[in-house]
Amino acid sequence: MGQSTMSLGSVLAVMHLPQYLSAKARLTSLNHPIGFQVYPVREMLVNDFPGTLKMMAGLGYQYVELCSPSGYLDSGFAPLTKLSGKETKKIVQDAGLTCTSCHFTFDEMKTNLDNRIAYAKDIGMKAMICSSFWLGDKATMKDYMDSCDQLNKIAYKITKAGLIAGFHNHQMEFAKINGDLIYDSMMKELDAKLVKMQFQTEVINLGYKASTYFQKYPGRFISSHMSDWTQDKKQVPIGQGEIDWQDFFAAAKTGGVKYFYVEMDLNTFKPSAAYIDKLLA
Repeated sequence: MGQSTMSLGSVLAVMHLPQYLSAKARLTSLNHPIGFQVYPVREMLVNDFPGTLKMMAGLGYQYVELCSPSGYLDSGFAPLTKLSGKETKKIVQDAGLTCTSCHFTFDEMKTNLDNRIAYAKDIGMKAMICSSFWLGDKATMKDYMDSCDQLNKIAYKITKAGLIAGFHNHQMEFAKINGDLIYDSMMKELDAKLVKMQFQTEVINLGYKASTYFQKYPGRFISSHMSDWTQDKKQVPIGQGEIDWQDFFAAAKTGGVKYFYVEMDLNTFKPSAAYIDKLLA
């Protein structure tokens, strides 16, 4: 996932600008709801959870995708474990946002699923996303297929609980093993009725377009992580890189995508929201 490159001074300067903290003014000007992933702003988030959410709402976002604090202890989310699901929901709502989704580690899904389902329902989420299998470079295709089978079983329980189960790709799933693309093999093994996919557009840096997969696998997607990149693989705000976003959004309808989460450096969030709103208008 992307990480914020803004200095602490820049972050504090942004946070003190009134227009960024006035959520309602920006929310009413957007016609097309979009969300953001919290990982890039995690350091700010754990230091001031309500304030950071209000700031992001003021930048033009209506919903948020969290990272499960108990599963992301090593990534700095430990302070948020003190909040219950219901407490988290209230803070999110008070910021003018809705939490539609959350990333969970594969390990916590395997070992603590009932607790994590309860957490998701208390917050009012729609989807529980497996952030990756994290199998490593030496993993075989069988390792991936076995993990897919495990996720199918997990997804069955999540679906029974009234939620949507999903899987988030990274660049590792777009490697090949013995000539076969891991992602395509996973799509064959995962139960299309139980596991929806969350596509990360960063794989454009490997030559793969989200629109290609939305069209190839219609109805198989629930959401997307959006970031834009130049041809020399530098991150830029949505609309300033090489991704054709008109093509992306048109194909997303075919793919079944319901939620769009921008996930980039903090200084890209405001222009990205403005571009998306203008494009969809």
